[in-house]
Amino acid sequence: MEYTLEVIPLPVSDLDRSMEFYRDKLGFHVDIDAEVMPGMRIVQLTPPGSGCSIALAADSLWDTMSGPKPPAGSYQGLQLCVADAKAAHAELTSRGLDISEPIQHSPEDGGTFMYFKDPDGNGWAIQEYTVRAKTPLRDAIVRQG
Repeated sequence: MEYTLEVIPLPVSDLDRSMEFYRDKLGFHVDIDAEVMPGMRIVQLTPPGSGCSIALAADSLWDTMSGPKPPAGSYQGLQLCVADAKAAHAELTSRGLDISEPIQHSPEDGGTFMYFKDPDGNGWAIQEYTVRAKTPLRDAIVRQG
């Protein structure tokens, strides 16, 4: 049985502001923007080329789940991968995103990162992983086991 990670709920304080940020600054596609049940609006967006989406979650979504309600801006370490960090940086800064310059932490493939935060402070990294230009990540990773 395969399990795919397809949606990550992301705690935000303002659905409209966050949707505009992810759509306009990052180029994410808006998949859903609807009231799915009385009082619960869902905004789901997908990064270009990704099989995983984010669901912007205000209080009403968290109220349907058991466990603690994460405060808006509390997620850190979310990560996107690109085949060319310099090209991604140029595209994102041209859209007005405040993002760090690419930083090479290691000379190996996968060792270059850049960082940004959304309007609530959720922290993201973008990793350059050049093998992704030709091979999907799930096919590029050698699994031991």
